[in-house]
Amino acid sequence: MDYKIITIIAFSYFYGFFELFMSVRQRFKRKRNIVTKGDKGSTWILIISIGIGYFLSFRIATMRMGRMPHWDIFFLIGIVLILIGMIIRIYSIKTLSQQFTYTVTNIEDHKLIKTGLYKNIRHPGYLGQIIIFTATAIALSNWLSILAMLIPVISGYLYRISIEEKFLIKQLGQEYIDYQKETRKLIPKIF
Repeated sequence: MDYKIITIIAFSYFYGFFELFMSVRQRFKRKRNIVTKGDKGSTWILIISIGIGYFLSFRIATMRMGRMPHWDIFFLIGIVLILIGMIIRIYSIKTLSQQFTYTVTNIEDHKLIKTGLYKNIRHPGYLGQIIIFTATAIALSNWLSILAMLIPVISGYLYRISIEEKFLIKQLGQEYIDYQKETRKLIPKIF
């Protein structure tokens, strides 16, 4: 097997274990109780859409159709973007600190965080994840793999964001509506 594929798979596993570790750690270290839940299955939809994206992306990458020339360049770009996405993801989790949860929930004494990356965008953690998944497909150097990853993953995140934003409006009211007017969902000043 090519060292590039092994590297991409290793990064994917590393990232998966990181998220699993953070999820388990969060459950045991949570200092505040969950007051209300509003996930509406969005966590499962995300897991399934990411799984579909990975399956299709890697499956398509094994075919010659859609293969991009200059495999080494796209591989390197993908690896650098994976690292950037991980930095964004970790920084956003760290910024939220005790406010961070893996499911759409309201914890006691919930506060709206408007610092760090949250000053300009409402969902930097999701942005980091989207960059990671897109970068994984870019590293595979296949245009069809990139599309196969992007379509289900972005669909899953758009659903999750819509659920989360409705929930936050319900929980935080005008404060969150004002925050929406000041910021963008994922890309500063664009979207």
